[in-house]
Amino acid sequence: MEQITTMLNWLNGNILWGIPMLLALSATGLYLTLGLRVINLRKIPYAFSLLFKGRKSTESGDISPFNALMTAMSATVGTGNIVGVATAIASGGPGALFWMWCIALVGMATKYGEALLAVKFRETDERGLHVGGPMYYIKNGLGANWAWLGTLFAIFGMFAGFGIGNTVQSHSVADALEGTYSIDPMITGVILAIIAGLVLIGGIKRLGQVAGKLVPAMAFLYVITGLVFLLMNAGDIPAAVGLIVDSAFNGHAAVGGFAGATIMAAIRFGVARGVFSNEAGLGSAPIAHAAAQTNDPVKQGLIAMLGTFIDTIVVCSITGLVIVLSGAWSHGAKGAELTTLAFNSLSNGWGEHVVAIGLALFAFTTILGWSYYSERCTEFLFGTKAIMPFRIVWIVAIPVGCLMSLDFVWLLADCLNALMAIPNLIALLALSPIIFKLTKSYFENKP
Repeated sequence: MEQITTMLNWLNGNILWGIPMLLALSATGLYLTLGLRVINLRKIPYAFSLLFKGRKSTESGDISPFNALMTAMSATVGTGNIVGVATAIASGGPGALFWMWCIALVGMATKYGEALLAVKFRETDERGLHVGGPMYYIKNGLGANWAWLGTLFAIFGMFAGFGIGNTVQSHSVADALEGTYSIDPMITGVILAIIAGLVLIGGIKRLGQVAGKLVPAMAFLYVITGLVFLLMNAGDIPAAVGLIVDSAFNGHAAVGGFAGATIMAAIRFGVARGVFSNEAGLGSAPIAHAAAQTNDPVKQGLIAMLGTFIDTIVVCSITGLVIVLSGAWSHGAKGAELTTLAFNSLSNGWGEHVVAIGLALFAFTTILGWSYYSERCTEFLFGTKAIMPFRIVWIVAIPVGCLMSLDFVWLLADCLNALMAIPNLIALLALSPIIFKLTKSYFENKP
């Protein structure tokens, strides 16, 4: 086991989440951004108008375009927004937040392309439900000779969910509630499993309904609370932003408990944790968007790219600014401990409740969102007969995650996440002419 762990650590650090993967993700996002004539930035207001019109739809699909986005965001707005941001800043300095913003802006084009292709090449399964995602747009878009690549994505996605989308998340909830409120992890696990089971038994329609209410509410409360803390220290915000930008291009020397970071460290940790949070390029979110009630792939693509904007530019920025503004990043703390320290320092001690409750809600919705992703991957591989056994195993894994040591699971999940991205990025680049053509046609003929 020690040799496997050493090998996975090397693979993660040097290849899968090293410079080659970060360059591939960044280059794909930049290529799509330029090929789409920067609509990921130009069309943000228009995308929001489509989102609010998309709360109700009678077009073909299973859930409203709004609920499709909320289902996707239930998986992306998670521990990465609290723990991931803190990890990036603790390892790369304040400048890591700047590079998180950059990868998010080009990642919006990636997410747009993923969702567009998911709707374009989706299928209807034996139950009459719409299914799609990278495995389907690889099979139907690239042809039978590339079907093996879609199968690889489905295998990686099915197993990755049990790590990053299940046991890791339930463990995070249990750890946060035990540390702040002394709640036994087993009790947390059983309650999470029961609630998740009640949601998952209703399938995508119930999941969409729950996500459509819970995700906006929890994100709104977290953002508003964070903004209150920032406004209480508004005079220091310009200096904090200046520090972020300066650190992004000059690195940051050791100070206090912070070991120091180069420009390369700021870029690497900012980009890696940014992708971990918003999942642009991994191929997960388009699985949810494929179920949207829409007849136009471009519209859902525009709505989908807002997920990356909200996740990173809004929610992650709140966490990052609180950490930088508080000065807690220089004390040597990492992860959830750093975020808790930062929120506490700006709130006279009660910020830990914001972090604990936020982490619990974010992680729980990630369990729901990733259950759908892994279920669709399982269905692609084994058919609809595998859905109920999958759900049972998924629910049983939740309390297990609350009790087990997850260092190896984290490591394996990181590897599988990166492996998901490889076939997805190949498909995005190969099918980019279709993305550009459909986009051009839509805006030339838009009423």
